[in-house]
Amino acid sequence: MVPRATYSQPQVASFGLTEAQVREKGLAYKVGKFPFMANGKALGLSDSGGFAKLLTESQTGEILGAHLIGPEVSELLGELTLAWQNELTVTEIGRNIHAHPTLSEVVMEAAENAEGRAINI
Repeated sequence: MVPRATYSQPQVASFGLTEAQVREKGLAYKVGKFPFMANGKALGLSDSGGFAKLLTESQTGEILGAHLIGPEVSELLGELTLAWQNELTVTEIGRNIHAHPTLSEVVMEAAENAEGRAINI
């Protein structure tokens, strides 16, 4: 679960399992995805390409992996790895108040999307 970041344009960041690895292990999972195109801060920066994608265990909401492409996504990994280390779920990430407008809202929205509750897409 070591975070990985590629400092390119756009940035690429991830940790944990890929969707292919989750399927290979035969785990029941959900995907929560949210585009930067629907994020106010990204639009204000004129850098709205990319998305946040969270893989979670279907029953518990446990984070299995995260994959992000977009503006400053390397900065967004800390919240996700801290959540994973402390056994937080996507429910708890979704409940956490994220300042508006911030890029970190894509993490919250992806978490809410995994539970069918994203409101901004």
